[in-house]
Amino acid sequence: MNLNFTPEEETFREEVRAFLAEKLPPELADKTKRGKRLDKEDYLAWNRVLYDQGWISPKWPVEHGGTNWSAIQLHIFDEECFAAGAPRVLPFGTGLVGPVIINFGTNEQKEEYLDDIRSGKVFWCQGFSEPGSGSDLASLKTRAVLEGDRYVVTGQKTWTTAAHWADMMFTLVRTDLDVKQQKGISFLLIDMNSPGITVRPIITIDGEHMVNEVFIENVEVPAKNLVGELNKGWDYAKFLLANERTGIAGIGQSKDELATLKTIARTERKNGKPLIEDPLFQARLAALEIDLMALEITNMRMLAEEQKAGKPGPMSSILKIKGTEIQQKVSELSMDAVGVYANPWIEAAMEANSNEPPVGPEYAGTKTPYYLFRRKASIYGGSNEIQKNVLTKAVLGL
Repeated sequence: MNLNFTPEEETFREEVRAFLAEKLPPELADKTKRGKRLDKEDYLAWNRVLYDQGWISPKWPVEHGGTNWSAIQLHIFDEECFAAGAPRVLPFGTGLVGPVIINFGTNEQKEEYLDDIRSGKVFWCQGFSEPGSGSDLASLKTRAVLEGDRYVVTGQKTWTTAAHWADMMFTLVRTDLDVKQQKGISFLLIDMNSPGITVRPIITIDGEHMVNEVFIENVEVPAKNLVGELNKGWDYAKFLLANERTGIAGIGQSKDELATLKTIARTERKNGKPLIEDPLFQARLAALEIDLMALEITNMRMLAEEQKAGKPGPMSSILKIKGTEIQQKVSELSMDAVGVYANPWIEAAMEANSNEPPVGPEYAGTKTPYYLFRRKASIYGGSNEIQKNVLTKAVLGL
């Protein structure tokens, strides 16, 4: 197996680097590189740059704005964006609901939503998890009843990322109570400005507000906002979640964070020597890098298989499991590397323009909140324990 990039692929890498050098706003790259808090406008600013370049939805079909890049080009693009300090593209529009609409939506839905998804004009959130229905998603209780030309929806969603920013929510609702749980679920698009929608913040252990509770009280949703067939929402959810798990692996981001960790380890000292020379630290770092290299090759193989099949398969669960485990290990080792300076947690350190002086080196201030943030990585997108069950059934046939 030849693991070297071809001359054409290296030329593409240079094209991406030149684009990033010219178009990525320096102040945005600086905030991202330093681990500072990003707001909605930060994400939208980068979305607009990619949209103008025609690179916002590279995995979409060309006729809907895709790039027709190979699996290797997708990997190179992801790697170079994170290395340059570009923020990740929030997946809810281009990565999740967009492919569902392309594959299962009506022509009218494609006309109404796809370009607004790509441009960022409409900001999306994902209404799947509910109290008591997270990893066991099929037990969801949110109810939709058809009354004339509208569905009346009542229920509650939780852990809804960016709901406080969102214009629209794609959500799973129960439309049939008399069949097996998975058979009575439908996929609806809900305007977040509808009467009866209430969003309440959830402040997570890292002190951040990115997730929310969403209360849905007798909200009227046009029947035309049903995606695909009635009671087929579980099939569309499985398609969507396979896409989500592929993206959650975050290989480019982990590679960039590992490079930053090495820089910190060359600066921090232990027993009078650079930390990176400590044998125990070296062993942990080497094991982590080996895992990441193996995941990188696995990711490229699965991207190639996905392009052939036209959709991700159950093997995407491997990417989700290993990718999130690596993210957690990188954040843990980064926190260990800064030692006692990880202990003071100053909320203002997360703000790019804070006047609060750091305790210790500036890079230490974000390590504890980031470590805490990464604890949930093995839960969202379907917990890693559930992903192992998926692999057992769908891949091993047990």
